Amino acid sequence: MATVQERMGVWKSESSGRRKGRARFTPKGRQVDLDALEEIRALLGDRPRRPDLLIEHLHRVQDAHGHLSAKHIAALADELRLSQTEVYEVATFYAHFDVVAEGEAPPAAITIRVCDSLACELAGAQALKRALEDEVDPASVRVLRAPCMGRCDTAPVLEIGHRHVDKATLDSANATITAGDFHPVMPDYQTLAAYRDGGGYEQLQRIRAGDRSIDDVQQAIGDSGLRGLGGAGFPAARKWGFVRAEKGTRYLAVNGDEGEPGTFKDRYWLEREPHLFLEGMLIAAAAVQAETVFLYLRDEYPAVLEILRREIEALEAAGLAPAGYIDLRRGAGAYICGEESAMLESIEGKRGLPRHRPPYVAQKGVFGKPTLVHNIETLHWIARVVREGPEILSGVEKNGRTGLRSYSVSGRVKAPGVKLLPAGSTITDLISAAGGMLDGHAFYAYQPGGPSSGVLPASLDDIPLDFDTLQPHGSFIGSAAVVIMSEQDRARDAALNMLRFFEDESCGQCTPCRVGCEKAVKLMQADSWDASLLEDLSVVMTDASICGLGQAAPNPIRLVLKHFSHEVGGSDHAPAVDGYGTDSPSAPAAGDPA
Repeated sequence: MATVQERMGVWKSESSGRRKGRARFTPKGRQVDLDALEEIRALLGDRPRRPDLLIEHLHRVQDAHGHLSAKHIAALADELRLSQTEVYEVATFYAHFDVVAEGEAPPAAITIRVCDSLACELAGAQALKRALEDEVDPASVRVLRAPCMGRCDTAPVLEIGHRHVDKATLDSANATITAGDFHPVMPDYQTLAAYRDGGGYEQLQRIRAGDRSIDDVQQAIGDSGLRGLGGAGFPAARKWGFVRAEKGTRYLAVNGDEGEPGTFKDRYWLEREPHLFLEGMLIAAAAVQAETVFLYLRDEYPAVLEILRREIEALEAAGLAPAGYIDLRRGAGAYICGEESAMLESIEGKRGLPRHRPPYVAQKGVFGKPTLVHNIETLHWIARVVREGPEILSGVEKNGRTGLRSYSVSGRVKAPGVKLLPAGSTITDLISAAGGMLDGHAFYAYQPGGPSSGVLPASLDDIPLDFDTLQPHGSFIGSAAVVIMSEQDRARDAALNMLRFFEDESCGQCTPCRVGCEKAVKLMQADSWDASLLEDLSVVMTDASICGLGQAAPNPIRLVLKHFSHEVGGSDHAPAVDGYGTDSPSAPAAGDPA
């Protein structure tokens, strides 16, 4: 049988058959470079060599060398006892890994990522990107477009290394490069000591001591009316019931991959009150008797990752969490990993490809075990409900809806940000809470819940923005990512921005989504849209895509055709106004208050 010498990676093959006497002492294909192998071993140190940690180890190589060379991929594969193909396919799936083939030059030492999501485009991101490309030396600085960074309230935004530049201009980007500090700016936040001074973790300790039963806690969650706040809106207490009914080992997986453009509520809470979330997480873990908690956070939040590293260590030191019980995992730039089954695949060290269902993750989740999956904000509210009672949500009512929502509001308003409002609030309420429209701008349209929710006209300003209220209008609240547009913008440009995002972020697993998004983008660039063809395409994508990305991607197309037909060649077609469109020369200059 073939064996691999542990140090040298030499293939020892016993001679047999017609090749007798002609033994081959190396495996076919790329050989392991011994210097690269030593570098990999030094980077990994005494960390486990488990396959599910592949993405974590790839991050260590990328952070240390600025890219993933062919020799390091081969060495890492050898060290983890994986095939080079397995490592390569994972590395090339995620946007934050720079795979460099043999003979290729590595990327420039400095990378600037310019956010091109809707809020940043409204604020002049395309003009800023062009200015940066004209200004920098490509030999030392590369400029890339990037999807939403979860900082829509400070648009336009760019990231240099791991340092975000808010309300970015060419001057501020140059100043950051000159300063040479590319580490994240750490916000002030509530530490463990401060949180415990206010009664933090008392309810968790009561539950663990048996002074408060899990059934009582689950009842409180059910009475509050809390639903999943990552977008799907499934009742939280029912999730607990499904997982608790399963036998054997169970896990909790926390979905912190807040990648829906326009959404930044999870980041908002984690940068201020991380322990409210962490206590809710540990309460949920206790409820289902989770053996391990996998905390998956998007890589675009480096400051939050550092906060969580520090505070998890503090929890372990205080005896509130066993060492290693909370397994913090770092995403790598893949929007699809916000889909729960794709996130579980990523936790297992694989490409983030959504799974077919059934079985559902509550039955067969991470590593094939029953798994409770919760969003960051959901766990934030679990802690508040357990501490303050279900009335904190059920006691708030507006327009026939109960509860509170953290709305991420950005776009053409004076005071963008996270607005904690009753769940029955309308878009008019949100604009008012955000300080009103910018001077010189009149309300024209809005994105109610991320790109998947499409674009609605200003005339629909009396709809409560909550679960189940927008479906009759062909939309949904999703993650409550609200972007306000004015009459200086075009809905068709917003829809094209959304479909380009879906085109880039499609995992490629299913043809209706992969090809459908690409074809839609091409069709949407025509001056006059072929409504019949776009609807045929939309039907196929909705009916045949595996997951919610492809199923919801046609929403922007359909809503523009329904409410803004004059922009796309409808019977009431009017000349297009100067908008922020991707290729529009009239895009606001970098730093414009618009």
